[in-house]
Amino acid sequence: MGSRGGSAFDLLAKPIRKLIQERGFVRPTPPQEKAIPLILEGKNVLLIAPTATGKTEAAFLPVLHMLITMPERPRGIKVLYITPLRALNRDLLERLEWWCIRLDLKLAVRHGDTEQRERARQARSPPDVLITTPETLNAILLGRVMRRHLRSVRWVIIDELHEMVDCKRGSQLSLALERLRELLDREPQVIGLSATIGSPEEAARFLVGNGRPVEIVQVPVARMMELKVLFPQATDEDRRLAEALYTHPEVAARLRVMRELLEEHESAIVFTNTRSIAEVLASRFRVWDLEFPISIHHGSLSKPSRIAAERGLKDGELKALVATSSLELGIDVGRVELVVQYMSPRQVTRLVQRVGRAGHRLDRVAKGVIITMDSDDTLEAMAIARRALEEELEPLKIPECPLDALAHQIAGELIRRGRVYFYELYEVFRRAYPYGNLTLKDIAAVLEYMHNRYPRLAWVSEEDMVAIKPRRSKYLYEYYFGTLSMIPDEKHYVVVNEAEGLPVGLLDECFVAEYGRPGVKFVIRGRPWVITAVRGDKVFVREVEDPTGAIPNWVGEEIPVPFEVAQEVGQIRAFVEEELKRGARPEEIASSLAGKYPTDFETALRAIRETVEHVRLGYPAPTHRRVLVEEWDEYVIIHAHFGSLTNRTLAQLIGQLAAERIGLAVLVQHDPYRIIIHTRGELAAREVVELLREASQMAPDAIKSAVERAVVRTGIFKRRLIHVAQRFGALEKWADLSSVSMRSLVKSFEGTAIYEEALKEVFTFDLDV
Repeated sequence: MGSRGGSAFDLLAKPIRKLIQERGFVRPTPPQEKAIPLILEGKNVLLIAPTATGKTEAAFLPVLHMLITMPERPRGIKVLYITPLRALNRDLLERLEWWCIRLDLKLAVRHGDTEQRERARQARSPPDVLITTPETLNAILLGRVMRRHLRSVRWVIIDELHEMVDCKRGSQLSLALERLRELLDREPQVIGLSATIGSPEEAARFLVGNGRPVEIVQVPVARMMELKVLFPQATDEDRRLAEALYTHPEVAARLRVMRELLEEHESAIVFTNTRSIAEVLASRFRVWDLEFPISIHHGSLSKPSRIAAERGLKDGELKALVATSSLELGIDVGRVELVVQYMSPRQVTRLVQRVGRAGHRLDRVAKGVIITMDSDDTLEAMAIARRALEEELEPLKIPECPLDALAHQIAGELIRRGRVYFYELYEVFRRAYPYGNLTLKDIAAVLEYMHNRYPRLAWVSEEDMVAIKPRRSKYLYEYYFGTLSMIPDEKHYVVVNEAEGLPVGLLDECFVAEYGRPGVKFVIRGRPWVITAVRGDKVFVREVEDPTGAIPNWVGEEIPVPFEVAQEVGQIRAFVEEELKRGARPEEIASSLAGKYPTDFETALRAIRETVEHVRLGYPAPTHRRVLVEEWDEYVIIHAHFGSLTNRTLAQLIGQLAAERIGLAVLVQHDPYRIIIHTRGELAAREVVELLREASQMAPDAIKSAVERAVVRTGIFKRRLIHVAQRFGALEKWADLSSVSMRSLVKSFEGTAIYEEALKEVFTFDLDV
């Protein structure tokens, strides 16, 4: 690994070794010991390791060594450090600046908020090291002076790769890096830093592009990760607390257990899956005890609020932060002793990355506790926690050939070169890993749209296979610089009580897209409501007594539960059923589960109670192999352990078959373990069973076609279509679900690259056919 008999630090130049001592580093961490020699050999490296294991220095120190020992140091940017979040840039700047100042190297940060004066300074006197975001890289690739400075780039470091690899920001970055390579006279050395991630080989190919060599350095997660799932039982104390907090005893029990955990540790992060739950949780703690040192952190808060929360935890003024994924990334909040996950994290990778924030040193145990709220939640958390300890992570789902990101990058090349041939674009862009299957037909489809659009973004001759920048190129520039970000602007809708005309709360756009139609029942502020109308940015509702079939208002924000996790929940239920039939007592079954899963006896016993009751009443239990159809009042419920995306697909298919075969329009909703059909008494369970049988006999192409016919009429597709059209520059940024009619959208874009890309996005991210 390191030099013979020494450590990897011994391979570094003397000035760096002296600074390592000054910094107080005694010996390299495992990631540093493994990665530094490979980087010094000039190899492309993907380093996968938990948070706080010295990944940044593992990449940066060998690059600094090569930089300061260059025989001749060219003018311009030598090291490009790309990071997904501006907030991360703040921490990085302090951390990397320490080394650069002492080695007499210039370092600068460039992002959308960088002041004009600082931009001018960078143009006049380019830094040796530039920290930037993917979006800003796309902007400076077209800057005349900055492009010249980029010609001297020798090293590219991509931080937090796991945040970008499976989304369109990553697709755009992969193409931008190919454009950067076109400026250089040699291949840059590329180093990727990632938290634990599924499919490391695929992530590595994404990092460097097609056909380029890369080494993977992976540090095991189970660096002593300690996990526990708790399903709190309400006590008399909790009932008294519930009265004081105007909430349910079960909620009070969860709050009490969390507070006990927080008081046992110096510092903690409480992760939630959605902003709305984070807000509710933080407010409950404040109502309980205004003096309790806890605050909130999520992406919708102002920058000063987020910085104050981060500093509060780091300086010890706060005991805990309630946070969303905004704190999953390596933002420095000091040493965190404990991570509490409120409700199931829904995916293994997410749990591993979150719990990785605890311990904050390699020699410490990363402690995580999952607090659950019901049987599904608990069994799911148990399955996910076991998988995390066994490192059974979800495989990556990298978007294939996204046409909206491609259109943006083609626009960039048109601006720079004025004239581009189809095959030139094809040769450059197919080197990017997400575009390995790119065809000339894809390029032609994108350019055809750019040509036919008004105002034109390109003049295209399909005969000569060439595109030319329009004479009036103002709109091309506006499109390129106006769509630097692939992240859609998500809107919020105000929920209005129609009886009083008063606001009840907010709903996310993704919830309204899937469920925003009259007749849908949902829960907000702990009470059930039914939607009566959606007008503009308002959702009008009427309060109802019966909560049956009501959807929690946060479901739209939540990430999907994978098929494999839902199947394991079904396996646990099958085990419970088999053991009961064998004569085992519930206590014996719970004890057995507590031995296999990271939970305690009481939690396991509470989690299996529903299944135990089911079997005792003589009913078959839904399992990973058994789909159960149940009729109750105006509902038919299909119990299916298939996960979020498969159940959404099945729900769409059943709704479509019911419409085509029986002529019934039914309301269908789903979660990872069931599909609920609101039949209004017009569809019997046996008819649903017939539809399921019919679906099981259909050919794959017929299923996909039926699902497509169903989905193109939904808000899910409309939302995707709007976002894709915005990335193509075909719709204004302010356009949303309520401002554009579905009919006019389809009429405008059917048959175009925009429509095809939106459909592909739905089938990639929202469905599992």
